[in-house]
Formats: sequence, C-alpha cells, structure tokens
Amino acid sequence: MSKKGKKAKMPLSDEEQLLLFQQKLLAEEEMAKKKERLLNQFLKDKLAKEEHNSALNLNKINTQWRMVLREVKTRELHKDIEILSQTFERVVDCKDTKDLSEAEEQYAHALRSHLHNVDQLLALQRCRLSLLEESYNMELEALTKEFETERKTIIDQHEKEIHYLQDVFMAMEQNYIDSEYESKLEFQSMWDDLKNKNLEEKHFLRLQLENIVEDLWRRFQDALKNYTDATEDRKIAFETLKVKDEKSSKEIEAQMKKIQRLQDSIIILKGKIMVHSRESEEQNQDIRNDKELVLVQLRKLKAQRTQARRISQENLVRLTLESNATLKALRMAVDKGEKILKLAEICRKFETEEEKVLPFYSSVLTHEEQEEIEEINPKEFNDELAKVIMDYTGMENFWKRYNKVKLEQLSLQHRRAQLLEINEKLREMLRQYLDGISVSDEVLSQLNPLFIVNHRSNLPQPLSTPAAQPGDKKPPTTYNIIEAAHVISHIL
Repeated sequence: MSKKGKKAKMPLSDEEQLLLFQQKLLAEEEMAKKKERLLNQFLKDKLAKEEHNSALNLNKINTQWRMVLREVKTRELHKDIEILSQTFERVVDCKDTKDLSEAEEQYAHALRSHLHNVDQLLALQRCRLSLLEESYNMELEALTKEFETERKTIIDQHEKEIHYLQDVFMAMEQNYIDSEYESKLEFQSMWDDLKNKNLEEKHFLRLQLENIVEDLWRRFQDALKNYTDATEDRKIAFETLKVKDEKSSKEIEAQMKKIQRLQDSIIILKGKIMVHSRESEEQNQDIRNDKELVLVQLRKLKAQRTQARRISQENLVRLTLESNATLKALRMAVDKGEKILKLAEICRKFETEEEKVLPFYSSVLTHEEQEEIEEINPKEFNDELAKVIMDYTGMENFWKRYNKVKLEQLSLQHRRAQLLEINEKLREMLRQYLDGISVSDEVLSQLNPLFIVNHRSNLPQPLSTPAAQPGDKKPPTTYNIIEAAHVISHIL
C-alpha cells in the first residue's frame, strides 16, 4: 500500500500527460459521437413514428372516403335496379302466354338434339380407347421379352467379371503381404535409429530450451512488473472512467426513455389543452378576479407575517440572550458546586474525630430563645420572604456547619494574630540576645544589655509593676512556640 501511495503521488511525465490528454480527447470525441448517434437514432425513430402516424391517418382517411363512395354507389345501384325491375316487369307484361309455350317447345327440341350428339361422341371415344389399350398391351409384351434377354446376358457377364476380380485380388493381396513384411522390417530399423537420434537431440534441445525459458520467464516477469507498475494508475483511471461511462450510458438511456414518455404525455396533454382551452376561458376570467382578491388578502397576510416574524425574531433573540445568561449562571453554579465538593473532600481529611462522629453541633440557643423562635408565625411575613424561608429550611444543617467553620476561622485568625505578635516579641528578644553576645560598631551604637559602664546598662529601666488589683485583667499567658516545618514533617 505504501508503494502504491508513493507512485500515485509521483508527478506524471510529459509523455504520460500527453497520453492522458489524448485519452481524454478520445473519450470526449467518443462521448460526442455517442450523443450524436443517440440524437440521430432519436430523430430517426421520431421520423419513423411520424411516417407511421401519417400512413395510419392516410389509411383512415381513405377508409372513410371509400365508405362515402360505397354509400353513393349503393344509392346509384339501387336506383338502377329499380329502373331495370320496372322495365323487366313492363316487358313481361307485353309478352303473352303463346310466345312462352313456343319458346319452351324449342328449348326441349334443342335439348334432345344436344343429348343425342353427346351419346354419339361418348360411343366414339369408347371405341378409340379400346384400340389404344390393345396396342399398349402388345408393345408391353415385346418390351418385357427384350428386357428378360438383356438381363440374363448382363448377369452372366457380371459373374465372369467377379471371378476374374477375385483372382486378381488374391494375387495382389499376397504381393502386398510380402511387401508389407519387408517394409515393416525396414521401418523398424529406421525407427530405432531415428528414435535414438531424436532422444539425443531432444535432450540437448530440452537443456537449451530450459535455459531460454528461464531467461524469457525472468524477462517476462520483469516486463510484467514494470508494465503493471507503469499502467496501474491508467488501469485505475480506466476502471473509473469505464464505471462512469456505464453509469452515464444508463442515465442517458433512462433519460431518453423519460424524454420519450414526456413527449408522449406532452402530445396527449396538448390535445387535452386544445379541448379544454375553450371551456377554461370563462373559468380563467373568474379565477383572475379571484386571484386579484387573493393577492390583496395575500399582501395583508404578508404584512401580518412580516410583523409576526419580526416579533418572533425579537423574542428569539431575547430568549437566546436569556438562555445564554442562564447557561452561564448555571455553569458558574456548577463550577462553584464542584469547587465546594472538592474543598469539602479536602476539608474532610482535616476533620477531627469529634467532627467525623458529630458533624452537626447542637444549637447554642437557650430553651427560651428556641421557644420564642417557634412562637413566630410564618404568616406574619410577606409571601416572598415566606417562600425564601421555606426554600432554605433544608439548608439548616449546612448553615450550622458553615457557621461553625466561620467561627473556627475567625478564632484561628485571632489566634494567628496572637501567635504572630508573640513570635515577633520572641524574635526581638532573640535579636537582642544575639546582639548582646556579639561586639561590633553597629551593636555598640545600639542598646546592649551586656554593655555596662559604671555599673549601669544602656537599656531603659523597666517601670515598676503595680500590684495586681482584683478588678484588673490578667496578664497575657505565655505559650510554647513550635515551628510549622517541624509539625508538617511529623504529620507527613
């Protein structure tokens, strides 16, 4: 597959491009010729159909014309027959009975004379036939005798010739057997010589042909491989063009059939249109009037539709803006909830055993304060406030934990401030101590508890602390400070 992809991406040479261009031109010429043939065939079919229709119409016209002529001729013949029947009746009326009897006697006499002549002719013909039959029998006997004599002579001659030929055949057969035996011996010796010679030549030629065949087979394989590699793209293009050609030919045939059907339907519809055109003029006039009224109503409806569309579009824009804002708010709420859940999971790790057992502390209100809260009637509040209170009743435990955490946070902040103040004091004391044990210009220029001159230090003297009174506050308690790094190393 990789070789094929590489070969497909290789640019075509000038000769291949020229061949491809010539193939495209030939395909276009073939398509044009095919279209021209289809058009000529379509025109020929149409012309043949028109000629057939014209001949059929001409036959119909001739048939109708013949029927008209027959009717006219029939009327004329009826008139002639009436005239002839009238003349015949007039002639019959003129003849009398005497003429009729004489005519019948003459007819009977002529009939008798005719029958007598016919009998004489029949007798004469019978005599002639008997004489001819006698002469035929005599000639037949003479011919039969002559035939028998000739037949006997021919049979004798035939038997003599058969005996002669049998003798000759026996002699020739004996000579042939002798010559055949000699020929077989000679042939066997020659056949053995030729067989040995042919075997040697065959072996030599087989070796030569095997070498030649191997060489030719190798060349053929190389040529076949080169040919397949060179013509693979053309073969694919040819297959695609062949499929397209078949598809286009099928489409052309379908379109031709469709055109033929449409033309037939057009002819039928034209006839129907010509029939219904006169009937539809008044209907068209009424429809035009109705159309004008409908157009007026349509304009009104279009104006209403544009107004409704504008309103709906504004509503849609407003709805999309509100939905986007809602989605953003919901997304922020979801992010906030996810953040809260993550923080809850993180805080759960730092919960104490007491918090894990009793997550919600009991109320710090006294019994009297709780009774006062219960005595408050929620109806005294307005509807909105009551709804808000009812909505947040389920959050009571949450607010308990939140308030507890908030109080702990405030206490820890206060504790942190105290610890920072103590840490600052300890740092100051440590710095003073370090300055006291080191000697430098900077240390000497500042207050130093170890620097004593005339039994006096340069530190300020602390004021005397008065005695503690009962109402005074206790001095701040001292605390042991532990480094955070030390605690974290033991915890982790």
